[in-house]
Amino acid sequence: MPSLKDLKNRIESVKSTRKITKAMQMVAAAKLRRAQEAAVSSRPYTERFNAVMAGLSASAKASGQGPKLLTGTGEDNVHLLVVMTAERGLCGGFNSSIVKMARARAAELIAGGKTVKILTVGKKGREQLKRDYEDLMIAHVDFSDVKRMGYAHAQGVAQDILTLYDAGEFDVATVFFNTFESVISQIPTTQQIIPADFPSEEGAEASFYDYEPDEDEILNALLPRGVATAIFSGLLENGASEQGARMSAMDNATRNAGDMIDKLTITYNRSRQAAITNELIEIISGAEAL
Repeated sequence: MPSLKDLKNRIESVKSTRKITKAMQMVAAAKLRRAQEAAVSSRPYTERFNAVMAGLSASAKASGQGPKLLTGTGEDNVHLLVVMTAERGLCGGFNSSIVKMARARAAELIAGGKTVKILTVGKKGREQLKRDYEDLMIAHVDFSDVKRMGYAHAQGVAQDILTLYDAGEFDVATVFFNTFESVISQIPTTQQIIPADFPSEEGAEASFYDYEPDEDEILNALLPRGVATAIFSGLLENGASEQGARMSAMDNATRNAGDMIDKLTITYNRSRQAAITNELIEIISGAEAL
């Protein structure tokens, strides 16, 4: 049975922890609004860009020609997995859900005789994947000093990927991230970015527009931007998902700390009452003996 002093110290410790989790919850809530606005605002552009690219790529594929970023190398032996996670923890299962999906994909490819290479964006994903796939990790991007994610950051990541592709380091690239749905719901998502795989829409088989310059020239200019756009969209979705997950996790931690304080307080009061009762019994017994 813990002493009264131990119980009191533990109550004070849990109260201090509750203050920290409550503060982190409020900070996450403030950051979530801005991150959510950024993610939601980017979706119309991304969807429209993909729709235009889907039409262009459908026409190029129908003609049997197209840039290398669209048609690929003709093989799928080497796969690059771009795993995007957070730089910090304390956000529930946000990072683990992305890493779990990446691990499953890596295991599936390796079992199929494919070569897997991993590029991590975010420290937490790197730390988790390093335990099992350290020998497969070829690069890491650190955004720990970045306070607000911008398109230039996505372009930097995209350029690293394109440089590896031009050097023949891989055949297929897939990005892993969380799509923001709500504070309590983030959906682990995969998207193939090389060769470009744009969502097909009805009527995308043929182009209803005449392009100047020709479609191949437009594709050569836009496909690298398409890689950067996919990376940027994933980073923004991740940013909103991270803050939502952290807000939810810290809210649960605050509630649990409150419940623990209530239970410890009851135990403390009972122990204190028992100690007082024992002291009274000893005093009464001593008085009767005299």
